[in-house]
Amino acid sequence: MAQFAIIMTLAGIGIPMLAALNAALGQRIGSPAAAGAVLFTVALVSCALVTLATGPQALSKVAQAPKHLLLAGVLIAFYVLSITWIAPVFGVGNAVFFVLLGQLISAAAIDHFGLFGARISPLGPTRALGIALMAAGVFVTQKV
Repeated sequence: MAQFAIIMTLAGIGIPMLAALNAALGQRIGSPAAAGAVLFTVALVSCALVTLATGPQALSKVAQAPKHLLLAGVLIAFYVLSITWIAPVFGVGNAVFFVLLGQLISAAAIDHFGLFGARISPLGPTRALGIALMAAGVFVTQKV
């Protein structure tokens, strides 16, 4: 389990870096949308290489998957495009604060109700307090 925590911490470190790098690219080339397209092209190539290395046969099962699961692609596109447009004017820290706030709220709801096949983890008072403290901590870091 520790390796999962390490990997997800690294993923978390990458989110603000992604925001800053792609926002800078969008400003440099004059188009946040084009910067998003470049990001997704690089991501597609990266994922294709990993898929080829780890088992390309999984791609043949996509056609049988429920279509609503493909909404994840729309959501990541929304995230990338919105952070690429907003971070340069709102600040990377402020943008990521609200992303984290949204993630805390969404993750609590997904876990509580077991949405999308997630493992159910009820939102009790202790967990709600922990989430509130996390949100308050992130808020405080943006006020300093």
